Amino acid sequence: MSYGFARTVSLSYESAIERVTEELRKESFGILTTIDVKETLKKKLNVDFNKYIILGACNPSFAYQALQAEEQVGLLLPCNVIVYEKDGKTILAAFDPMSMAKVMDNEAMEPIADQVRAKLFRALNAVE
Repeated sequence: MSYGFARTVSLSYESAIERVTEELRKESFGILTTIDVKETLKKKLNVDFNKYIILGACNPSFAYQALQAEEQVGLLLPCNVIVYEKDGKTILAAFDPMSMAKVMDNEAMEPIADQVRAKLFRALNAVE
């Protein structure tokens, strides 16, 4: 996918959520929001869906830098990380902050986005 990066892991869905949260914490990200898509769709629409969660990850230092460079960056925050099951496999994915920087066309965002991308990439790749 051109706007993010993903990988399949050998962990269960539940274990993958725990591990990616732990690895994000090591990279100074906290989880601000957790959206259980499966549960929400069942509750609101009474439909069944695969296990799928959206984690709204935030690194306060980088969020502050980004807000100083571009006030409207809040439209694209926090950094979303997803964990879901598909065909019996667990997949992790994150939005690529470099895509965000390109959308904004603000050169000051590029070095910030590059650093955030590296941290997200490390966190996802550390999950086995």
